[in-house]
Amino acid sequence: MMNTLENTASKCAQMIEESDRIVLLSGAGMSTSAGLPDFRGPDGIYRRKLGVAPERIFDIDWFRRDPSFFYGFHREFLRSLEKIEPTFTHHFFAALEKEGKMAGIITQNIDSLHQRAGSKKVLEFHGGVWSSFCTSCGKTWDYQRSVTMVFASDVPRCDSCNGIVKPDIVFFGEMVKHLDESRELARRSDLFFVVGSSLNVTPAALLPALSPGKIVVVNRGEIAHHYLPQDRIDLFAEEDIDTFFKAVEAAGKRT
Repeated sequence: MMNTLENTASKCAQMIEESDRIVLLSGAGMSTSAGLPDFRGPDGIYRRKLGVAPERIFDIDWFRRDPSFFYGFHREFLRSLEKIEPTFTHHFFAALEKEGKMAGIITQNIDSLHQRAGSKKVLEFHGGVWSSFCTSCGKTWDYQRSVTMVFASDVPRCDSCNGIVKPDIVFFGEMVKHLDESRELARRSDLFFVVGSSLNVTPAALLPALSPGKIVVVNRGEIAHHYLPQDRIDLFAEEDIDTFFKAVEAAGKRT
């Protein structure tokens, strides 16, 4: 008799095999699995290492008044990010996209690890470090150029108009990105994954219930059921994320 992990992974592999409009909602658990310290939680990188509440660092009004305050902390985040690589699970979903299985990824994370793993159809709900833009003229820069600019000066400025450069991250006080596109993705999905999210933060937590298809949740610890009733979840795996998806890949190869 198969153990619980193998049994659950086998069921998940079968669901993937039968689907071709898969959507993933990824949360902080996928980033911490990669080794990136949580940076908004009570034990996060900004509180623990730097003694500052992230609500202040990511406050858009503070940024407009003194962008150097934000960049002093943002460099610490980028240093952490440069030390890690996308996980097995990031690559797992990138491979599903190459197979034509993925309708898209919606992520609550700002680390752009999905893109680094090779995924193209990524909606960054809270923005991300994959690009930066000038707050004056709108000029944009890719990830590598953005990182270079951040470490080259106290506050990076636009080489066209000298405006302040800002990473494409949603700050407190700004609207989330891609909400309508995310809702549409969810509504058109035939299999919806929630990975590494406790579904506590809206509006992202509202998305899984919009899916007419099957829903799979992979998360260590409890998830909130305010927005996703328990009876809507077809498969729940309270497992280490990479361990689970390695088992799913193995199960898929056996079928």
